[in-house]
Amino acid sequence: MDRNTIIGLLLIFALLLAWQQYMKPSAQAREEQQRRADSISRAAKPADTLKEDVPATAEAQPSTPGASPTLPDSVASAQSAALLGPFAAAASGEEQTYTLENDLVKVVFSNKGGQIKYAEMKEHFKIDEDDKKKEVKLPLRLLADAKNKFEYVLPVSGAYGNAVKTSDLYFTATQEGNRIVFRADAGSGRYFEQSYSLGQGDYKLDYNLRFEGFSSIVPGGGASDIKLQWVNYLDKLEKNHRFERNYSTVYFRPATDSPNYCSCTSDDTKDKSAVPLKWVSHSNQFFSTAILAETSFKGAVMETQMLDPADTNLKKLRSEILIPYNGSQSETFAMSMYLGPNEFNRLRAMGYQLEDVIPFGRSILGSINRWVVRPVFNFLLGFIGSKGIVILILTLIVKMAVYPLTYRMLYSQSKMGALKPQLAQLKERFKDDAQQQQVETMKIYREFGVNPLGGCLPSLLQMPIWIALYRFFPAAIEFRQAGFLWATDLSSYDVALLLPFEIPMGFGSHISAFTLLWAVSTLVYTYYSTRDMDMSANPAMKYMQYLMPLFFLGFFNSYASGLTCYLLFSNLITIAQTIVTRNYIIDKKKILAQMEAYRKNPKKKSGWQDRLENVMKEQQRVQAEKAKQAEKGKTPPAKGKGPKK
Repeated sequence: MDRNTIIGLLLIFALLLAWQQYMKPSAQAREEQQRRADSISRAAKPADTLKEDVPATAEAQPSTPGASPTLPDSVASAQSAALLGPFAAAASGEEQTYTLENDLVKVVFSNKGGQIKYAEMKEHFKIDEDDKKKEVKLPLRLLADAKNKFEYVLPVSGAYGNAVKTSDLYFTATQEGNRIVFRADAGSGRYFEQSYSLGQGDYKLDYNLRFEGFSSIVPGGGASDIKLQWVNYLDKLEKNHRFERNYSTVYFRPATDSPNYCSCTSDDTKDKSAVPLKWVSHSNQFFSTAILAETSFKGAVMETQMLDPADTNLKKLRSEILIPYNGSQSETFAMSMYLGPNEFNRLRAMGYQLEDVIPFGRSILGSINRWVVRPVFNFLLGFIGSKGIVILILTLIVKMAVYPLTYRMLYSQSKMGALKPQLAQLKERFKDDAQQQQVETMKIYREFGVNPLGGCLPSLLQMPIWIALYRFFPAAIEFRQAGFLWATDLSSYDVALLLPFEIPMGFGSHISAFTLLWAVSTLVYTYYSTRDMDMSANPAMKYMQYLMPLFFLGFFNSYASGLTCYLLFSNLITIAQTIVTRNYIIDKKKILAQMEAYRKNPKKKSGWQDRLENVMKEQQRVQAEKAKQAEKGKTPPAKGKGPKK
């Protein structure tokens, strides 16, 4: 390459640099280009990213003292039109709050989305503990978490993805007394409207949707589904969060079936998108937020998600509910909302078995709680102010109702106690033959007309009542934060002593006095009730009866103190009934005379006794055969008959 060629190439390169520098846009022009690029980029994103992107863009713009950075009007209008279509005018505004309240509840709304910010209970409070483990009373609010969602996805032509989320819209609010209307305008007389009204003395909101002129903006102009996306992060409202978590979930009722629910103890999803539903409820242990359709929802998908116990929230609930739209020019969808405590009568008045969100139990157990225990308790509460005393009276009523069974049990135990001398002789006679000892024992029972299961059967028949009460006390809101003696909340555990450490197996870091007294009273009753019984044939059963209350200490120590209080009262009353019945009602001499008379009468074996004796005899024969074979194996061979060498 010669010198002239090199000089020419250098001149061309210099000219290119000069041209590039001359044509380079100014700083102001570069900023304008960046704004346009950002605007186009945002217009290509879904509507729910709008809130997240706008602040970032605003920060990139040069700021002016005393003024907030904003997008140019033309760019903002183009962006809103691209995202929200005919609802573009509702994309901007200033958030304002509005309130409906009565003597029971205060409901605060936001015009951003036209939704509830929170509902505050006026007669109920949240209890928390300070650094010194002292209880502190705080306002109790439902739907208060900032992460919650309650938004409709509207099918709208011209919007991004043909859908608009109401949480992106600023509604125009009109309030008259205890009624408020939120309207999002879509132009040309078209709008989406939500109206709420609250009466006096109730937790119920009348809630209605109105779709005006939607037939001209819904894609296809016909019937369509409108999604309600409801996400609810439940707050921890009770002292015993672990227990509260197991009683919180999503409940729902199909239009033609009984209420159902998602799992309370694990992540769960119920897909009922093709099943018409009457209501969906997001429920804590004692409070619910429910939405009920006057006709029916088209379907829904419900989900519960367990959160870490250390999380500030209790649980995450999500429901995606389908609202039917029939394609009319003007159409409404009527609903009701319940925002309040799980009071049986109030929930039942809402209709469609909404009271089933109270976890009283299913089948016969739930029926006993709903229609026997609960009415009796509420009747007594009308005369007695202390709920602890009502528990005592309720326990007394239950124990008197089952006393005939208790009497039969004690009578059977007394008959077995009368045979104790004969059984002792039998034991000495066959002390080396356990099988024969059992056979002879059954013969004596049959001879004197004693049923060895007579003392157990009455206890088994009482089990449904005990299990029902086990579900009743932690589910009935009447016990919530009700104090008695040293217990401050009968729906949670009582604390007699705080421990500086955690005991595993559910015991916790406290000692429950009611649980401890129940265990002691159970041991006392076990000793008194079994001292006349012969358990020599099965001594393990005797030890199990003493170990059982110790095994249950860990379970009841963190359970509702209303139940452990009931169990303590039940033990004390049972001990009193046992002492009085054995010493003053049952005549032991008369029992002996009746047993002797029965022994002298000819008897016919029952089929059960025959089968039991045959089984024992067969076992005895098998044991004897095995012993004989073992003996033969030990016998040395005769002389001269040994094995050949």
